[in-house]
Amino acid sequence: MTIKIIMPQLGESVSEGVVGRWLKQVGDRVERDEPLVEIMTDKVNAEIPAIASGVLRHISVREGETVPVGTEIALLDEAEAPAPPPAPHEPTEVKAVPPAASIAPPAETSSAAGRERMPEEPESVRTSPLVRRLAREHQVDLTHIQGSGINGRVTKDDVLAHVAARSGAGAASAAPAAAAPSAERPAEAARGPIKLSPLRRMIAEHMVRSKTTVPHATTFVEVDMTALVRRRAEIKAEFQRREGVDLTYLPYVVQATAEALQAFPTMNAEWTEDEIVLKNDVNVGVAVAMEEGLVVPVVHRAERLSIAGLARKIRELSDRARAGKLSLDDVRGGTFTVNNPGAFGTVLSLPIINAPQAAILTMDAIVKRPVVVEDDAIAIRSMMFLGLAFDHRVNDGLTAGRFLASVKRHLEHVAPTLV
Repeated sequence: MTIKIIMPQLGESVSEGVVGRWLKQVGDRVERDEPLVEIMTDKVNAEIPAIASGVLRHISVREGETVPVGTEIALLDEAEAPAPPPAPHEPTEVKAVPPAASIAPPAETSSAAGRERMPEEPESVRTSPLVRRLAREHQVDLTHIQGSGINGRVTKDDVLAHVAARSGAGAASAAPAAAAPSAERPAEAARGPIKLSPLRRMIAEHMVRSKTTVPHATTFVEVDMTALVRRRAEIKAEFQRREGVDLTYLPYVVQATAEALQAFPTMNAEWTEDEIVLKNDVNVGVAVAMEEGLVVPVVHRAERLSIAGLARKIRELSDRARAGKLSLDDVRGGTFTVNNPGAFGTVLSLPIINAPQAAILTMDAIVKRPVVVEDDAIAIRSMMFLGLAFDHRVNDGLTAGRFLASVKRHLEHVAPTLV
């Protein structure tokens, strides 16, 4: 029996995905639950397992293509069939031939023996078949490119940037005067366009949908973090020794947020055309910035975790995100998002809601500055801005202000011991 493999929905608001890499080729024997294809969305890169054992008979969607959820991407023949003849061992990281060589792309045939192998790449180069094919098309030697991806992996954008820079250099060599900076034509004009990556395109589309369909309102509160800064300094070395992770300010903000979400349930909600859906669980998404874009893994049932538990979970999710190892469960079910641009030194941020959620909170950098305290005295305090963008269809300023005030109180009166 032939089974259709379809593009899965990797998250509540995800409507399409990109086939990043086929882990099996036509004619390959596939076991049930064995990774079959890597799918990319604006939320996660996930390896999709085979839903049955059989032989991969047809690939309907090529690497790099974007298709809607529910689209057929491959056909799997579930009928019993002998495994294809054993092939010579291939290393995980294969080598690429010199750019001058002409190699045909893999043919999609019904027989494993009829496939042409991808050319091998230097062992020092880490990349994907899609990038290797792009490099061949543009006659680029991958060993000449410094990868910007995870662990130095050469990305599609790296290759396109190299091609653009090479084209600019060639034009400059042919016409030096035309490439020289001038008042009419600045030096930046010599740079060629960079093609959008699938991840960047999906992030852009999701942000546009959120900004154009959700009426954003934004409010801020300033938090005196002095007591928390002192407390963290006192315990961070012992915390690191005991828990094996660094103690940052993010777990404190997530804990304060989870507590406030329980007190103000309409902040932990979703707008639909007929009703406002209140979420039972407090599942806090934590934005993780990477070179390729932003992903938001989810801390499920955050209200049940201690500071130590939150620190470990956030570190675990962040490490998996940067390694490209997030699972579907890691990005599903988020009800609210916390972003930490302050880690990069920002002091005041205007966030965009991660629709269909009802709000997003940003924490900016903690900065020492003079503040008026009791009896009109001036003291140096560690201050931080929290920014809240909320869906004005779901909440008004009254609830948003009270929610922020609750988070502020929690952070300014943090318990003296970890809970």
